[in-house]
Amino acid sequence: MLEADIKAQLNQYLQLLESDIVLKVSSGSDKVSTDMLALVEELASMSSKISVEQTELSRTPSFSVNRVGEDTGVTFAGIPLGHEFTSLVLALLQVSGRAPKVDQSVIDQVKAIKGEFHFETYVSLSCHNCPEVVQAVNMMSVLNPNITHTMIDGAAFKEEVEQKNIMAVPSLHLNGEFLGGGRMTVEEIMGKIVEGPSADEFTEKEPYDVLVVGGGPAGASAAIYAARKGIRTGIVAERFGGQVLDTMSIENFISVSRTEGPKLVASLEEHVKDYEIDVMNLQRAQKLEKKDMFELELENGGVLKSKSLIISTGARWRQVNVPGEEEFKNKGVAYCPHCDGPLFEGKDVAVIGGGNSGIEAAIDLAGIVKHVTVLEFASELKADQVLQERVNSLPNVTIHTNAQTTEITGDENVNGITYIDRESGAENHVELQGVFVQIGLLPNTEWLGNAIERNQIGEVVIDKHNATSVPGAFGAGDCTDGPHNQIIISMGSGANAALSAFDYLIRN
Repeated sequence: MLEADIKAQLNQYLQLLESDIVLKVSSGSDKVSTDMLALVEELASMSSKISVEQTELSRTPSFSVNRVGEDTGVTFAGIPLGHEFTSLVLALLQVSGRAPKVDQSVIDQVKAIKGEFHFETYVSLSCHNCPEVVQAVNMMSVLNPNITHTMIDGAAFKEEVEQKNIMAVPSLHLNGEFLGGGRMTVEEIMGKIVEGPSADEFTEKEPYDVLVVGGGPAGASAAIYAARKGIRTGIVAERFGGQVLDTMSIENFISVSRTEGPKLVASLEEHVKDYEIDVMNLQRAQKLEKKDMFELELENGGVLKSKSLIISTGARWRQVNVPGEEEFKNKGVAYCPHCDGPLFEGKDVAVIGGGNSGIEAAIDLAGIVKHVTVLEFASELKADQVLQERVNSLPNVTIHTNAQTTEITGDENVNGITYIDRESGAENHVELQGVFVQIGLLPNTEWLGNAIERNQIGEVVIDKHNATSVPGAFGAGDCTDGPHNQIIISMGSGANAALSAFDYLIRN
C-alpha cells in the first residue's frame, strides 16, 4: 500500500510509539476493505507495538485506533491516505501516549469539557483543509473519554454523503447534526461547544501601545515588528492565519521554493509566540471609535483600548451576488476546488471567473468531473498565458467570455446556471450540479463604517507610511488600497505599518 519513501519516513515515526496500540478493523469483501486491511496489516508489520483485531464497527470499511483494553473513540471510515495520512500518523502517536504539540492550556480545556460528544467529519482525501479538523477532533477524543470522532471519506461512503446532502468538505457533525464546515482549529471547534471568554476579560485589559486587528501575514508581521520595539502589543483576530490557511500551494514566497498555507501559518504563529504579544484569537471586530485612545468593540461586547492601531483584516472570496448563490452555498455552490472538487466526480460544473484562480480551478476540476463550463465576464480571459494554453487543451472544458452570470438555479441542490451573453444579449442556461466561484477578493472592512476612510470597493486608503485618514491608525495587507495582493507584500506592508506606528508613538 505504501511507497518506499513514505514507508521509510513512517518507520521513523513508529519508533516514537510509547505504548502498545490495537487497530480494530471492520472490513468486508469490497476493494476499499481489501486495501484498508492491507494498510493496517502493513502498519502492524512495521512495529511490534501495533496489533490488529477484526471487529464490527458502525461503518464498514473502517478501523479504530485504541489503547490495549480501552476504546479511545478515534475511528477512520475509509483509507486515510492522501492529505489524511498525517492524521493517521498523529492518531497512532497520540493514542500510544505521545503528547500532542499544542499549548498545555488547550489540553487542559479539552480535558475539562463535560458531556457526551460524538463527532463525525466528512472529508475528501484531496482536501487540504480537512486534516486540521480531523486532527483536532482526534486529539480531543484521545484526551477526553467523553468525546469520540470518526473521519469519513466521502468517496468510500458516497451513499451516506448523498443521503446527508453533503456537498462541501470538511463537514463536521456533532451527535448527528451539522456543526460547521471549512477549516477549523481545535480552539474554533471548542468555541462551538463550550462558552468562550467573557466580554469583561477583554474590557479589563490594560491599554496597548499598538493593537493589531487581523492575524494574517500582515498582522503577524506588524505584531512582531511592534513587539521588537519593546512596546505593549496586542493582536486580535477572528482567525489567525486568515485566508492563507485556505491556500494549497505557495510558490512565490521568496527564499522558499514551495510551501503550503497551513505550514506557513504555523511558522507565523510560532514566530509570534517568541515575543510578548497578547494574542486574542477567535474574536471578531465590530466597531471602532477614536476617543482619548482607540476603542475597539468586539462582537462579544468587550472593548479593547490602544494608543495606536494597525488594521490588517485581510480579504475574503468575492461573491457573485446573484439569486441562488447564498441559498445553495454548500449545496452545489463552492469556493474551494481542491476541497470540494472530488464530491462532484463525474458531474457537470461551472467555474465563474477567468483569472488565474478560475482557470487553475477549471484545470484541476477537469481531471475529476465530467465537464467544466468557464464563465468570464470580460471579453477575454485574464489568466496567465501558460494557464490559458493548458485549459484550452482540455477536451472537457468549455469557455464563455462576455458572460454575465444572472442566476444559480436549483431545487434542494444546484441544478443549473443562467448567464447573459453581453455581446448578443442572449440568455443561456446550462444544466449542471456544481458552481465554483473564483472572482477575486473583497476587503474585510465593513466593521469600520465611517471611522476610517475607505475607497469605493471598501479598501482602507493608506499613504506611503501606511497611515490612514485618522492619526495613529495604520493599514496593512489585502484590506488596503495597495496595488497588489501577495503574501510577501502583505508582510512588508505589516512591517512598514508597525514602524510607522512606533514613529507616531514616540512623536506623540
